[in-house]
Amino acid sequence: MTGDHPATARAVAARVGLVDRDSGDESVLSGPDLASGRTVDLTTARVFARTNPQQKLDIVDAWRTRGAVTAMTGDGVNDGPALRRADIGVAMGKRGTEVARQAADLVLTDDDLSTVVAAVEEGRRVYDNIRRFLVYGLAGGTAEILVMLAGPLVGLPLPLRAGQILWINLLTHGLTGVAMGAEPASPDAMHRPPRPPGQHILGAGAWQRLLVLAVVVTAVCLAAGVVARAWDLPWQSVLFLSLLGAQLGVVMGLRTRLLTRQNLFLPLAVLASALLALAALYAQPLRSVLETEPLGWSGVALATTAFMSGYLAARITRNAFREKKAAAAKSETGASLSRTRPSPP
Repeated sequence: MTGDHPATARAVAARVGLVDRDSGDESVLSGPDLASGRTVDLTTARVFARTNPQQKLDIVDAWRTRGAVTAMTGDGVNDGPALRRADIGVAMGKRGTEVARQAADLVLTDDDLSTVVAAVEEGRRVYDNIRRFLVYGLAGGTAEILVMLAGPLVGLPLPLRAGQILWINLLTHGLTGVAMGAEPASPDAMHRPPRPPGQHILGAGAWQRLLVLAVVVTAVCLAAGVVARAWDLPWQSVLFLSLLGAQLGVVMGLRTRLLTRQNLFLPLAVLASALLALAALYAQPLRSVLETEPLGWSGVALATTAFMSGYLAARITRNAFREKKAAAAKSETGASLSRTRPSPP
């Protein structure tokens, strides 16, 4: 939508690929055309010239009514209403008016539309990291609850003490949880179709994935505790270390790129958490507070097995649900496009 003359608008649109150079005049509509009422469906044209603020609002509303997500860019006072009404309003920061900047959701300080690409990539990175943390945090929390509930059923009367649970949460949701927020964007972040606007943050397989991880971590840790008790080892300390180790394995398995130098904070946080977990078993002050006992190689081996199990479960479910998510997004996006794409002349 532009305030330029129709011929100018059509020439610019053809140059950037919005319309075919050989297409007829029906691909470009002017404000007077809209005012005459000859155009019923405002989503059939590609370019609008000489439009007033009300007509811009009508065009945005027409596309939103068809289920499309609308974005509006502008710099003038006349663009303000449409900037506010669109799903995403983008104003020019340098040459834009104060009205346009106040009405917009996003302000380009350099007036360069290519900056929007970087903003979209950063938004997708943040959103992916939020989903990743929720899967990790909720899976770990669910596993801790299940261990406490199911432990007595398998012969472990008091699986963990209160201090041990707090120590696990501090190391997993504290150090590593914060480090997950700095994970880089996925290599395919800008090649994925947009997520459906109504999709829940735990949609597209995320909640199923966290349940699978919770069940795996619970089963592996309880198995480690049962084996430790059968071997006459300090089974509560084994269970404590196994539960913490399994969650650290999950956080490493959830990474998009396992070996990357873009976020060294995460592996360092995992290493620090592992060392503090061992300190809880071998440092006398922490042993007294957390009521733990030192473990031999057999107990540490069981906890290491839990770590590897958590890591493998995260990698396997990541690949499985990623394929399911891609198929669902492709299907939903295709359905949305079929609803919003205008019919050919």
